[in-house]
Amino acid sequence: MNATMRRVVIGATAVSMALSIAACGKAGDDKDSDSGSSDSKSIGLLLPDSVTARYEKFDKPLFEAKVKELCSDCDVQYANAAADPAKQAQQMSSMVTKGVKVIVISAQDSAAIKSSIQSAVDKGVKVVAYDRLAQGPVSAYVSFDNEKVGELQGQALLDALGSKATTKSKVVMINGDDADPNAAQFKAGAHKILDGKVDIAYEQSGLWKDTVAAQKMSAAITQLGAKNIAGVYAANDGMAGGIANTLKGAKIGDIPLTGQDAELAAIQRIVAGTQSATVYKAYKPEADTAAELAVNLLEGKDIKSLADTTVTSGSGDKVQAKLLTPVSVTVDNIKDTVVKDGLWSVAEICTAEYAAACKTAGLQ
Repeated sequence: MNATMRRVVIGATAVSMALSIAACGKAGDDKDSDSGSSDSKSIGLLLPDSVTARYEKFDKPLFEAKVKELCSDCDVQYANAAADPAKQAQQMSSMVTKGVKVIVISAQDSAAIKSSIQSAVDKGVKVVAYDRLAQGPVSAYVSFDNEKVGELQGQALLDALGSKATTKSKVVMINGDDADPNAAQFKAGAHKILDGKVDIAYEQSGLWKDTVAAQKMSAAITQLGAKNIAGVYAANDGMAGGIANTLKGAKIGDIPLTGQDAELAAIQRIVAGTQSATVYKAYKPEADTAAELAVNLLEGKDIKSLADTTVTSGSGDKVQAKLLTPVSVTVDNIKDTVVKDGLWSVAEICTAEYAAACKTAGLQ
């Protein structure tokens, strides 16, 4: 081989080696890039809003703790939609891009998120619907028996009305957000109990917002007259707080008022007598089950023992589900429910403002 030929061969070999090294480097970069790798152990948690106290205070830390217990090298990616469906869709897309393999989502809008879920599933991501049944091809769903929640609320209202629960008694219903499938189930359960026993004289959606619920309550008072309202069904405690303030402002006595979520402010109102009842949905078993489902799906394990029933979503998809049992809370069983479970301590409930009421209720 002459000198010229040797230089050509050596040059070609050097170029080939450089290209090979560059290619290897690129492959390595891809593995660690935002697109993620096939062995990613990231689990996403998408919650709908920060207004509802439970999500940031209980659901998030409980879920993260259980995932860490079950899978020490798993990573939880978290995002909150701040009540914005478009933002939640963007958050989901971002998680998929980053290589998250399982996403647990409490949908801000169960129908609007459908296309995002479909897109994620098409890319090999498993989706667990949390607390709210999202539409689309989700792998599992964990929540409470939501129609039962409504039944408990309706029954608590009737119990508080007592002898005043007649077909002439005018009741105001402030329901949740129509974009949340749970709201329809709460509403259906409440109607099952209340219809034919009281007169539901005014019914509107409060959009899960205390300010909106307060406005609706004001409208109901204007329409029906303050003296003619016997009781109020509020679908959750946040809205019940807004309604309680409106009732106080209108100088309406302590009429029966329901709620849901066992928020601290609601428990204090129950102690004080300005709210009749709430519904306690124990957050730990719900968050723990969601974490177990997520880890099992991540590891390719069966989930039928965890999700032991089947439900049908708004998009017609059959979904394996775990439905937990809710509990009605009144002043008579605060100690045996939220205090016993450690949700709230007596010290947290019985601040100076509520000390006297707590003594009367037997909490101190």
